[in-house]
Amino acid sequence: MTARFGVRGVAVSAVLLLAAGVVAVLALSTGDFVIPPDRVLRALFGAGVGSDDLVIWEWRAPRVVMALVLGAALGLSGAILQSVTRNPLGSPDIVGFNSGAYTGALLVILAGGGYYATAAGAIGGGLLTALAIFVLAFRQNVKGFRLIIVGIGLSAMLGAVNTWLILRADLDEAMSAAAWGVGTLDGLTWPEITPALIVLALLALAVVPASYRLQIMELGDDTAQALGIRASRARLLLIVLSVAFTAVGTAVAGPIAFVALAAPQLGRRLARTPTTALLPAAAMGALLLVLSDWISRRAFAPTTVPVGVVTASVGGAYLAYLLVVEARKN
Repeated sequence: MTARFGVRGVAVSAVLLLAAGVVAVLALSTGDFVIPPDRVLRALFGAGVGSDDLVIWEWRAPRVVMALVLGAALGLSGAILQSVTRNPLGSPDIVGFNSGAYTGALLVILAGGGYYATAAGAIGGGLLTALAIFVLAFRQNVKGFRLIIVGIGLSAMLGAVNTWLILRADLDEAMSAAAWGVGTLDGLTWPEITPALIVLALLALAVVPASYRLQIMELGDDTAQALGIRASRARLLLIVLSVAFTAVGTAVAGPIAFVALAAPQLGRRLARTPTTALLPAAAMGALLLVLSDWISRRAFAPTTVPVGVVTASVGGAYLAYLLVVEARKN
């Protein structure tokens, strides 16, 4: 993947990851029980004192680790989809993948399913939504703009279905589903996040060979065909990878909006690459989500708000800016 971003991209990614690490240490340090950063670092390297190990490793680390990994996954998901569609609005939360994953999870939640059943429902819902969008957008070939338009329409329909399901549910179930539907990292434990971390790591490994196809396809379908790459099949594979990242994240934390939209574009601007670069997108996603989660915990302390509220507030403003920029180009 090095060819996709060059030396500046590597340097930018390193700086972003360093910044994410600093925020992560601050997140591990602050809370009802404040631990100085030097003691946090000691605990992370196995030299914790007193109750530091319990507070950091058992209570706070699962949430912070998931924020970092899930942010990177959402950044990759958005970068892949934006590259495939050749459009900065090509984001999983814009084209309906998040809504589909939420619908699948919501059906399981309201049926009384547990954590792992809900996770399976979210993944299944996301993949089925992607398949529906792909089929509806298919006309000899899948064009990026058509895929986005179909996705936005299907997302609106699924949003209405989700609202109807919540309105028909019992009050307790509806409140639980609505809170989870905003996107939250509250209360995560190692047993809950470990399967997701393993799956996301495997998906990240799958991106490495797929990134070559992504790079070639940005040159156009005709060029890709000339180089022996079947554009439609490669596009479907890449879309499935994008959906898988989003669906696994939704299964753990609910549909967290706008990270997948903003991270690839911000990373690209900082790295100054002509096309969407994967590593800067992942690094920016990790920084955005761990910072948003820290803000969600500390901005209104002792009250904690779901991280999705923060990402939606910031991302909504970014989306408005992006729409204005695109309108001026056209």
